[in-house]
Amino acid sequence: MNISMAEVRKLAHIPKVIVHSLDLMLYQVSIELNGVEHMVTDSKGKMLRAHSTLEMQTLFEDLPVGKLLLRHQSAYDEMINQPLRQGSNMLEVPLGRNRLGTVKQTIQ
Repeated sequence: MNISMAEVRKLAHIPKVIVHSLDLMLYQVSIELNGVEHMVTDSKGKMLRAHSTLEMQTLFEDLPVGKLLLRHQSAYDEMINQPLRQGSNMLEVPLGRNRLGTVKQTIQ
């Protein structure tokens, strides 16, 4: 399911924001609502993409977010022709709330 960033901004609480690491310096973002992940899109319906986790964090800086996570799934096993794993190799790492807007205002 998809949800636009405009709709995300209207939410009273966002339990979980997941920044997906797709490739070296390429990220997409989803939010989890009621146990369901929704990919976040722009006003034209295209998936939001960024070239750094900081760009993604900035989008959610002033929003009521519970958890902010970076998610990565490695294709390494497949690349070196290893047998399929029984479980996922997904890794989720908490991202800090850096108060990037505050830093930007101080610098300017």
